[in-house]
Amino acid sequence: MKVEIRGVEKLSFRERQVVVLKETGYSADAIARRLKLSPSSVATLFNRARQKGYEVVIVLPGGLLLPEEEEPADDAEGTA
Repeated sequence: MKVEIRGVEKLSFRERQVVVLKETGYSADAIARRLKLSPSSVATLFNRARQKGYEVVIVLPGGLLLPEEEEPADDAEGTA
């Protein structure tokens, strides 16, 4: 599985850092500690990035395989 962030070219370097960490499950406090920012700066950067319209997409190798549905039995087929 691969995760892509589309629209990342619209984001600043710091916004990208925050988005990647936030979208991988880090809390705002954990991001703030890791990037040496205040939690309010993290919130501001994340909100600004969201306003710029990035999109997180999960790419599955080989596509998404869904179980085949059984064909419904058609009792009327072949009868006149």
